[in-house]
Amino acid sequence: MEKLNDVNISSMTPLISPELLKKEFPVSEELRGSIVKYRDEVRDILIKKDSRMLAIVGPCSIHEPVAALDYARQLSALRKKYEDKLCIIMRVYFEKPRTALGWRGLILDPDLDGSYKLEKGLRQARQLLLEINKLDLPAGSEILDPIVPQYISDLISWAAIGARTTESQTHRELCSGLSMPVGFKNGTDGSLDVAVNGIKSALAPHSFIGIDKKGQTCVCNTRGNDLGHPILRGGKHGPNYYEENIEDAEAQLLKEGLNPVVLIDCSHANSGKKYYKQERVLNAILDQRRRGRDSIVGFMLESNLHEGSQDIKQNTAELSYGLSITDACISMESTAKLLYTAFNSL
Repeated sequence: MEKLNDVNISSMTPLISPELLKKEFPVSEELRGSIVKYRDEVRDILIKKDSRMLAIVGPCSIHEPVAALDYARQLSALRKKYEDKLCIIMRVYFEKPRTALGWRGLILDPDLDGSYKLEKGLRQARQLLLEINKLDLPAGSEILDPIVPQYISDLISWAAIGARTTESQTHRELCSGLSMPVGFKNGTDGSLDVAVNGIKSALAPHSFIGIDKKGQTCVCNTRGNDLGHPILRGGKHGPNYYEENIEDAEAQLLKEGLNPVVLIDCSHANSGKKYYKQERVLNAILDQRRRGRDSIVGFMLESNLHEGSQDIKQNTAELSYGLSITDACISMESTAKLLYTAFNSL
């Protein structure tokens, strides 16, 4: 008899429920209070109750938890040092959207070999997020798979929707129910329209199919998220961090009745995908802030222990420690210098 279902499914493997994973890696009451405080800090900066700048800083992607924790310890020290003027959040990205094919991130493929040991990846991700938060360092992450947030979102203080998914109705609905502020990147063409529409959509209540803590399929009814904001990352036509770009963004947001604030990604198309040009972008942002353009409430830097990037090797033991396997990053040494510059410029 011909099959009608699962014709192209080779196998299905049961997955641990969010509830069981959270019991395995629980959040203490003290840490729960800290994460609420971190989220409140981000909210206050977005609504300009807090005059500091957000600084979302960290690796393009996490592939090596030990190195990521090493990086987090150093960034935590910088957070404390510059906390009067900067709210530093570690960029902790576990999922990578792909135009075609490629490594999809620690959660999906923790062994970097296409074996897709997803349960192992979820455990590593949750454990790492716990350790990072225990360092008094908030974590920010991109939301890609709509099921994954049930496993780790309680440990995230700021979330992002990438340029490839900002236009996705699924992600807009998901964001309307998330418990933290969410940044929407402009489209890969550089247009802000999809980000603005994403913010408007996430602001409204939605109903969608998801899972609960036990892993049961259910209808999720949301209240809407009023802390959506755009992230300018440039596009195929070039950068969009210049003053006229910010003015246009302010005008578009005001026209739609939205909070006229932006974050600026110093990497990606804004730096021409040249990691060392992130410094140039940051300096331009800081110059605008000094001249009173307080709609720029934060920036993003792609940074790792060491500068540059490396290809994934068949023998993962040959990978260099603390070096990106996705986009090239600036080093921790350069990161410290840039954060020092930002602190002294504000």
